[in-house]
Amino acid sequence: MEDDELSRLVDKLSLAQKVEMLTGATTWRTAAQPAVGLREMVMSDGPTGVRGESWDERRTSALLPAATALAAMWDEELTERLGALLAQEARGKGVHVVLGPTLNLHRSPLAGRHFECFSEDPELTGRTGAALIRGIQSGGVAATAKHYVANDSETDRLTVDVRVPERALHEVYLAPFEAAVDAGVWAVMSGYNGVGGATMSESPLLADPLKERWGFDGVVVSDWAAVRSTVASARAAQDLAMPGPQSPWGASLLRAVRAGEVPEQVIDDKVRRLLRLAERVGALGDPEPVRPAHSGPRRTRALLRRAVAASAVLLTNHDVLPWSADAVRTVAVIGAHAARPRLQGGGSAGVFPRHSVTPLDGIRAALRGTAEVTYSPGPALAEQPWPLDADRSADPRTGEPGLLLRVLDRAGHELYAEHRLSGRLLEPTLVPGAHTVELSALLRPTVGGEWTFGVGGFGHLELLVDGQQLVAGEYPKDTDDPAVVHVGPPCRHGRTVLRPGRAVEVVARRTLDPDTGRATLLTAAPPPPDPARALARAVETARAADVAVVVVGTTEGSESEGHDRVTLALPGDQDALVAAVAAAQPRTVAVVNSGGPVELPWRDEVGALLLTWFPGQEAGAGLADVLFGRSEPGGRLPTTWAARLADAPVTRTRPDNGVLAYTEGLDIGHRAWLRSGREPAYWFGHGLGYTTWHHEAIEAPAQAGPDGFTVRVTVRNTGSRTGREVVQVYLSRPGSAVDRPERLLAGYAAVTAPAGARADVEVHVPARALRHWSPDARDWRTEPGTYRVHAGRSAGDLRLTTEIEVTPLQKPLP
Repeated sequence: MEDDELSRLVDKLSLAQKVEMLTGATTWRTAAQPAVGLREMVMSDGPTGVRGESWDERRTSALLPAATALAAMWDEELTERLGALLAQEARGKGVHVVLGPTLNLHRSPLAGRHFECFSEDPELTGRTGAALIRGIQSGGVAATAKHYVANDSETDRLTVDVRVPERALHEVYLAPFEAAVDAGVWAVMSGYNGVGGATMSESPLLADPLKERWGFDGVVVSDWAAVRSTVASARAAQDLAMPGPQSPWGASLLRAVRAGEVPEQVIDDKVRRLLRLAERVGALGDPEPVRPAHSGPRRTRALLRRAVAASAVLLTNHDVLPWSADAVRTVAVIGAHAARPRLQGGGSAGVFPRHSVTPLDGIRAALRGTAEVTYSPGPALAEQPWPLDADRSADPRTGEPGLLLRVLDRAGHELYAEHRLSGRLLEPTLVPGAHTVELSALLRPTVGGEWTFGVGGFGHLELLVDGQQLVAGEYPKDTDDPAVVHVGPPCRHGRTVLRPGRAVEVVARRTLDPDTGRATLLTAAPPPPDPARALARAVETARAADVAVVVVGTTEGSESEGHDRVTLALPGDQDALVAAVAAAQPRTVAVVNSGGPVELPWRDEVGALLLTWFPGQEAGAGLADVLFGRSEPGGRLPTTWAARLADAPVTRTRPDNGVLAYTEGLDIGHRAWLRSGREPAYWFGHGLGYTTWHHEAIEAPAQAGPDGFTVRVTVRNTGSRTGREVVQVYLSRPGSAVDRPERLLAGYAAVTAPAGARADVEVHVPARALRHWSPDARDWRTEPGTYRVHAGRSAGDLRLTTEIEVTPLQKPLP
């Protein structure tokens, strides 16, 4: 639809109707305006799966690998296919706008939301994000680039004011968002944080560079409840305040416009953008026919299984992998994460997967009928009890697997009841007079001893086990962070001794006090086994097998939205477990199940080390493909991993008096490591396959033109099987008059070649890799002179170098 047509629609609306459009009609829906044929648009969290409008374990979703895994693929074609799958899921759930991807950067390894962001590098993040956006929007569903901008850590995230030098802001943190706009993204989300003293919903950065310099013609939607003012945010380039219907806009904004505090033409521009978005997603005018699904469940599972292998990073391999399914007779699977892995990160982006394949499941399926698989969990993880589910409890009213939800009035009378499958109840159905939410379940303990139970939420909490009151008290809301209030409220715990086999009824209640959300949790955990005995059993299991795989990782308490980490150490006794198993079984493969970097003090003691991130629903199937050589581990690190937290050059996430200063400027990630002269455990871009490669030659033009240039790199597969190599090109500028990183990633390309074959790989270096932001000119500049072009396998393994002369550009850069 052309702009003049959109303007004619705007002219048909009254001022009150226009203002009404600018605040959500509900938590997840925008307002309709039948007068111009505008229907509601439905939004949903969706970086790794489209949840839909409700948190309900009975409404499941396809679960993709986490964002760090997608970036680890260094594969835009596969990423685009995964984006198309998200669009298919969205259409099936009636969703018009997917709230992803997240384009913030891995500035500090301690950032709690690491898993939801792609990488430490603006080029890799920008290209990966653009591919996912193209895939999502190919299905007529809007993608949302978030959280604009510099929302790179969780501590005080609602109020933190980030102070980032102007060059770093443009060259590093804004760069992935510019790539998203270049890819045609239809929505951008403003963050909770401030930059340079202005909270993002009021920031001038929404106008310039986003809308003015870059030409973004879509909608700027707020993060949920991030709009905190009326006039200042409305006069800024913020377009839509979510959620609704209450917000600082609404009636207050209508009064402000009538009083002349906000020009009506500013409102008109916001409305025009919303109408344009609606037209793009099929919510304006005649309804679009329902699009048929591009793939069924089997094809979806196959795609997600392929993504697990493509994102797995083989960090080390001492001739242990791949295993031969014909030669292996006994496989020991070790670790609590092997049977209960983390498939996704914690927080607002979570979904309920349609099913899940654990590492233990995947290995058993791969060896069914050919080899024995033994399992030992090792010492228990030091984490909070997890919610009861249908595998561990029964509805006390019907006996069905699951739990009973009841909504009670103030006198305790039942108003509503239904069967549920999870003790993590985030959005119970409310009816008039609702005062208390109650979850109850029958639990038949498989082991005796002191069990730990928990009730989560705010308000008056009560927890009873077999009639014994374990928790009772008032617990007022102590944070406004929506990820805590609505998704992960704190639990209050109590303990009691249970006898094995004797069923007990567990009851959790919470009152629905105003402004405390609806989330209610009922959790339970058995007494942990004796750590020494559990470790000894794991070691003996590994020693008795031909090979062992030990799966370790983070927990929701150690890595999640809402808080940053304070350590990179694995929780509990996992380090001791890996070291002991590796000492007993030299053919041990360690598998790391985390969203961000962790310390690996035993990394030189294991036979192979494989990083699988948060791999999504097909975790175990994809892992088995890699372990048995059916797929090559295709991943390369999107982030540099430190041997110890103390070695990492940039770690700070905690503000000082509300201000978080990015004093490192341009140098984050591998750039900071190069600047510091320190050696990490594993460099950005590192990753092994099941073959070997020789980088033979590099060729570049003598001079660079205004559109960048192309580097040709010749590589040879020197191994015994077909493999994939990611050729990475970096730039440096010795003797520059401008402060620059030691080297920066300028481009990359992948090639697949059979054993013994040579391949020429062309890597395009875009003009943006040569330019720098000039604060004086408030524009981009390119410094002429000699640049060095480096090519290799990672930021720390660059085997080829040449030079190119950069001449002043004859036309302005886009």
